[in-house]
Amino acid sequence: MGQAVKGTISIEGQEIPITNPNKPLWPEAGVTKALYLRKLAVLAPFLLKYCQHRLLTVIRWPHGIHGDFFYQKNAPRPRPDYIETTLQDGIEYIVLNKLPQLLWLGNQAALEFHPSLHQAGSHLPCEWMIDLDPSREVEPRIMEAASIVGEVLASLGLNSIPKTSGATGVQIIVPIRTGVTFDELRSIGLLVGQFVTEKHPHLFTLERLKKDRGTAIYFDYLQHYQGKTLAAPYTPRARPGATVSTPLTWEEVRRDVSPLDYHLLNIEERLNQIGDLIGMVPPQPVEDVLKHMRARAHPT
Repeated sequence: MGQAVKGTISIEGQEIPITNPNKPLWPEAGVTKALYLRKLAVLAPFLLKYCQHRLLTVIRWPHGIHGDFFYQKNAPRPRPDYIETTLQDGIEYIVLNKLPQLLWLGNQAALEFHPSLHQAGSHLPCEWMIDLDPSREVEPRIMEAASIVGEVLASLGLNSIPKTSGATGVQIIVPIRTGVTFDELRSIGLLVGQFVTEKHPHLFTLERLKKDRGTAIYFDYLQHYQGKTLAAPYTPRARPGATVSTPLTWEEVRRDVSPLDYHLLNIEERLNQIGDLIGMVPPQPVEDVLKHMRARAHPT
């Protein structure tokens, strides 16, 4: 066997070791480790924004997406000095704030980035996310379901941003102001979930157990909570098409785009054209919805 290729790259004053740059990580898409690292650098200004100061879980595929994988919460040792960590609940998490940290993880074949939904040391959510999780591997109604949820949120006075999970689902993101709690957002989520499941019982379900969902799409408002994670906006996913979790416009949702349309090979062009769709929506008045709910629950 030939010797493994090794080298280093210098980024922001840090030396990052690179091993096996020609290793195929997404073979079907032709994405080697070297190409992956270049694409991570393109994604960095967007991906890092939604990982900063949060507790990071990564999923690593040392031999590419068809090999074994494992979840990594604890920061591995040895590690460079530029890897920032924080201790919470007995776990030393990596806090992903800068490009050298991202590329170091990329060299370790961390192919997915799942940050906490709150910042390290905080118990308050950074945003609100509803996860629409299909029960079938191929779900042609997922964009229809997302559009319905977006319309219901709009009827409550809340603008939102849909994003592909990069796998089969869609998440709906509502920017919020600091101070709203996870439990308060869950109460709105339950309200919206009950409404859409009553209006569209064949499309949505609140049933957590997959075996009991039939073909309905799970309206998951419970995953958004302290200690849980969801795929970060702009994270790659370990799928054959090298898909990327990509924010969408509502017009694209109404056109019934496919989550498979957005991947490592075309994401740079998209980001250059439209930028960060999430960052274009200001914090939404979820407090007003909560006040209205409380007033209805306790009329004077």
